[in-house]
Parts: sequence; structure tokens; C-alpha cells
Amino acid sequence: MKSAVSSLVRSNNSPISRTLLYHSSKPISQSPFFLSNTPKNLFNQRYQKLQFSPNSTSIMASLSKSEQAREPPALPLPSPPLSKFKIGLCQLSVTPDKERNIKHARKAIEEAAQKGAQLVLLPEIWNSPYSNDSFPVYAEDIDAGGDASPSTAMLSEVASRLKITIVGGSIPERCGDKLYNTCCVFGTDGKLKAKHRKIHLFDIDIPGKITFMESKTLTAGETPTVVDTDVGRIGIGICYDIRFTELAMIYAARGAHLICYPGAFNMTTGPLHWELSQRARAMDNQLYVATCSPARDPGAGYVAWGHSTLVGPFGEVLATTEHEEDIIIAEIDYSILEQRR
Repeated sequence: MKSAVSSLVRSNNSPISRTLLYHSSKPISQSPFFLSNTPKNLFNQRYQKLQFSPNSTSIMASLSKSEQAREPPALPLPSPPLSKFKIGLCQLSVTPDKERNIKHARKAIEEAAQKGAQLVLLPEIWNSPYSNDSFPVYAEDIDAGGDASPSTAMLSEVASRLKITIVGGSIPERCGDKLYNTCCVFGTDGKLKAKHRKIHLFDIDIPGKITFMESKTLTAGETPTVVDTDVGRIGIGICYDIRFTELAMIYAARGAHLICYPGAFNMTTGPLHWELSQRARAMDNQLYVATCSPARDPGAGYVAWGHSTLVGPFGEVLATTEHEEDIIIAEIDYSILEQRR
């Protein structure tokens, strides 16, 4: 799957490059075509090296041939391992007590599983306060595991014991001298199936409203993440990743049934764009989108909007909640994906 994703990103006529070509002010015959005016975090140094080698065929003529519009072609929607299942969205309260946060998350996962959830999604940064001061203190060495990463050790143990798939929200990850905002996916055997590092860091400065700069402490990830699980093929994004349509397009083109976005939108952007972004990504790509936020703490330095949600492939809200702590149990029915498309 990693190679499949990489091949799509490298391709000359991927959905990403085609989107950019639509907005290019230069004729396609000019060479070379660099991806230089793209969102800085998704297309970092790795993607800035991509080139498009044009031929003599006009762009309008090539776009009229749908079978040639993408190279390599999008994958057909794979048959999921099951048609219907329940997902649990655990909107958790987060405190400065890391040990408490881990125990609290464990209890919520167990409760969701007792209610029938075969897939459980946790919030963004659920084991730590959401602050640049906290990230270095609460960060864990996920690759080392064990005592070096008690949060992921808990997720692995619970996934194996309950035989469920866990998209473990995100935690601050330490790797060498760098920190990442990282989501881990654990299979029903308790093994780590995927690790997604937040690609688009959230830097915002709205005078009188909110100022937060993730880039002061965190490093941006570089790789889209698609993972095959016992509950289908899942694409992973974290919070601000949801604003970038190209990432969701990659996941849809690689055959994802569902995109999970643990996220902590704030009290300024949350009311405006949290639900709207989820419905847009689901409708544009005709797949399921699940999000999970921390519960709102008015006394925190960063106040989360809440409203964890499951959205269907027509952009319809299937289940949601308010801002308090909650566990949402909802059904996903993959059999309607082909029908919707």
C-alpha cells in the first residue's frame, strides 16, 4: 500500500497535479512544470522535486479521455472484509495528568467495545494538554514501545484483548531530536498497522481570537497513510489535514472506504468549518468520514470545539454530539458506497 500511495504521488497526471494544472496560468507546452505553488506542508521538499513532462496533446483533449486522466489509474473500490459494523467515537476530557488520561481512554475504549464497536477512534492529543509547552514533556518514543510509550502500549493491549481495531487519535511523538503529532492504528491482534504523522501543521494568528503555532515545536510529517484493516481500508489525517482536499483525493483514489480524522478544531474555526469540512471531504470523494475531538474544557489554554461526528458518503451527518465528554456509537454500511457512486 505504501508503494501504491507513493506511485500515485509521483505520477505525472495524479489528481494532485491535475488540480494544479487547472489553475496554472502557463500553457501546458512549457517545460518543466514544477509543483511550486502548493500548500507548503503537504508538498514539502519531497514533492517540490516532482516534475510534469508535457507532450504536444492539449490539456482539454487529454482531459476528455477519462481513462487517460490519471496515471496510474485509480484503484477500484476493494471489497471490504465486512459490510456493516459499528464505530465508536470517544470524545474524551483531557487533563494534565497523563496517567489518568491513559486510564480514562482505556475505560472509554472498553465501553465502546461493550456497546458493539469494532472500530474505535480517539481524539487528537488525548494524553496531553494541547500546548507547545506540553508536547515535549508528554512526547513518547513510539518506535521503542513499552515503557517508552505507555499510551500506545495501552492501545495495543486493549486492541488485542478486545479484538477490535483502534485508530488511536494522536499523541506527541519523539523521534530523535524531532517531535511529531502522530496517529497510530492497531489491528485486532494488537500489532501496530500504521503510523500517520500530521502533514499540515496548524499555525494560526487571528488578532483578538486565537494564536497558536504548532510549528514552534512540531515537525510536519511527509507521507499519506492508507491502511487495510479488519474493518476496511482507512485513510488517516489529523485535524488541519482535513482542510486539504488533495490528501482525501489520494485516499479515495487508493480505494479507501473511510477516512478518520482525529482533530481539535477551536472555538473560532470550529463553528465555521468543522462540520462543513467533514461533509465536503465525504461528499467530494463519496466515502465515510469519521472525526473525534477532545471534549471542551473552557479553562484550558486551547479550547476544543468538540462535536465528534460520523458523515456518510453523500455528505449526510449520521451521528454527532455536542461539546461534552461522550461516546458515540454509529453504524457504517459499506454496501451503499457503490450505490452512491
